[in-house]
Amino acid sequence: MGPRRIVCLTEEPTETLYLLGEQDRIVGISGFTVRPTEARRDKPKVSAFTSAKVDKILALKPDLAIGFSDIQADIAQALIKAGVEVWISNHRSVEGILEYIRRLGAMVGVADKADKLAATLERGLDETREASALLLRRPRVYFEEWDEPMISGIRWVSELVGIAGGDDVLPGRAVQSLARDRIIADAQEVIDTAPDIIIGSWCGKRFRPEQVAARPGWENVPAVRDGQLYEVKSPLILQPGPAALTDGLAELRRIIHGWAVR
Repeated sequence: MGPRRIVCLTEEPTETLYLLGEQDRIVGISGFTVRPTEARRDKPKVSAFTSAKVDKILALKPDLAIGFSDIQADIAQALIKAGVEVWISNHRSVEGILEYIRRLGAMVGVADKADKLAATLERGLDETREASALLLRRPRVYFEEWDEPMISGIRWVSELVGIAGGDDVLPGRAVQSLARDRIIADAQEVIDTAPDIIIGSWCGKRFRPEQVAARPGWENVPAVRDGQLYEVKSPLILQPGPAALTDGLAELRRIIHGWAVR
């Protein structure tokens, strides 16, 4: 039932299908996939995030390609023109991630398993919310997705910061779905929010806290002054799939709860 030969253009459909026990449907994955490790080992890599090997994808004879966001519009167009059915999801919130899991499960004929997976993830979110509600103080958190230019965290990250017991210092930017609308042209915008914690997740490269601390005018930012700069690896938090709601949230909780009991 449902598509039998799926190409996953990003990591989250791959991780989700493995968690649902439907990994045999996957015939190709993104080269950026790191979860689960067996997918990276066993499945052909046919795409990056903004580009794809269309001929290699077509050779796999997929009956569905799954991608994410407007950034993959050109890949989707090329595949559609070649006769491949394409699903591009565009979810940007925690609730959207849960609904994505349910929809993907329904598409491959395992709606019940997908509902159970989503329910398990929701219970994990609720447990962290309850634990965070017991904190005596909530830190102000600046989450940075990229450094040059500075880009603040997307909506699901902002929501997870809140669930983990912190307050995103730039919630107005978080609701902007496009990265270009989260570019911080003037660093003073962050300085003025006086974050207690700075978390970096520079997609594709290692976060350098010493570089952030050395930015002009940042020496009096509470997070810099107190040495509260941390990295959460991008595969754990910047993919809108199960990892963000599990390992990504766990990292945020560790950092924020650690600050709260200092």
